[in-house]
Amino acid sequence: MTADLLLGLQWGDEGKGKIVDVLTSKYDIIARFQGGPNAGHTLEFDGIKHVLRTIPSGIFHKTAINIIGNGVVIDPVVFQKEIEGLAKFNMDIKSKLIISRKAHLILPTHRLLDAASEASKGKAKIGSTLKGIGPTYMDKTGRNGIRVGDIELEDFNERYRALANKHEEMIKFYDVDVEYNLEEMEKEFFEAIEELKQIEFIDSEEYINQAQRAGKSILCEGAQGSLLDVDFGTYPYVTSSNTTAAGACTGLGIAPNKIKEVYGIFKAYVTRVGSGPFPTELFDEDGETMARVGNEYGSVTGRKRRCGWLDLVALKYAVQINGVTQLMMMKGDILSGFPTLKVCTHYNYKGKAISHFPYNIATENVTPIYKELKGWQADLTEMTSYDQLPIELKKYIEFIEAAVEVPIKIVSVGPDRKQTILK
Repeated sequence: MTADLLLGLQWGDEGKGKIVDVLTSKYDIIARFQGGPNAGHTLEFDGIKHVLRTIPSGIFHKTAINIIGNGVVIDPVVFQKEIEGLAKFNMDIKSKLIISRKAHLILPTHRLLDAASEASKGKAKIGSTLKGIGPTYMDKTGRNGIRVGDIELEDFNERYRALANKHEEMIKFYDVDVEYNLEEMEKEFFEAIEELKQIEFIDSEEYINQAQRAGKSILCEGAQGSLLDVDFGTYPYVTSSNTTAAGACTGLGIAPNKIKEVYGIFKAYVTRVGSGPFPTELFDEDGETMARVGNEYGSVTGRKRRCGWLDLVALKYAVQINGVTQLMMMKGDILSGFPTLKVCTHYNYKGKAISHFPYNIATENVTPIYKELKGWQADLTEMTSYDQLPIELKKYIEFIEAAVEVPIKIVSVGPDRKQTILK
């Protein structure tokens, strides 16, 4: 049995949580394969808005098993709060959620290291969410990390102490003013570890491969977006994991030839949080309108998102490196009311028009070349079928499909799971 993969094609915040929730009824297993609690997946149904940070987005369905894979980094404190937030919905989380022993733990000192590192950069800050994600992945690749499976070992506390002491020495090296009460943070951490122990730990790669042999259907859920990939994103303004399709293989132990459909999620426009280049970014009233109408604020951090016109150069690049087979376009409703829409089809790169995504897309190297399309005025939020959509939106969709050579199968016209049109 093959697995399908769902991931974001821009700088994150594309709406992956909603689509996982919409698709979950078709799958036996939802498996998160990378990232940490800096990612917030927002789901909305029955008039309630939910924000998940570590737990896969299939948790609200009664039958799906949800796996936190080895590629994920887990902050036990955040995880505990997430579990507590779900408690009021009377879900049997323990029977539906399992965690890979190979997933790495975010320690309190990882968060402190993150803050010290970012503070030391001054104006060169990369826009970290300060959740300790980067330092945790650094320990992972540096072979110093502590994993979920280590909790089961008798010397877990000693392992923790050794790494935390090392981190404190590193914090001193940065020579910046970071105030903290580690004793209090550690008390909270170890209380959360006890909560984490209530969830079943598994050898996830074996579990997933046995599930495939048994004919179970699996949806792999990514966090952030392709342009934040540590290898293929706008480095160094990226996250610390592989957000692209390859990350599902390394983050879950699934062989590449076992992946079938690759669902790519993108907004009808583009947003970005934090620092980094953004060729189609708007600094005018159109950008302000997108942010206001689209409620473009981070679901975890609350940070305002930068907004801009759709960038087909970047979208084609993401489709290519992920092998996307189906596209889902989110927030089409937010563009209602714009008389004219712009779509970036090429970059002017150092005086030459190019259609590929170059090594450096900084403002001094790249300016967008736009194609203008007619906008639509209709309110899409009550529409339930593709036939109801305005002709201008259909032409917008067809233009995108022709450019990236992949069909758009879902059009989202609102935040609720019911506001989803199948094409």
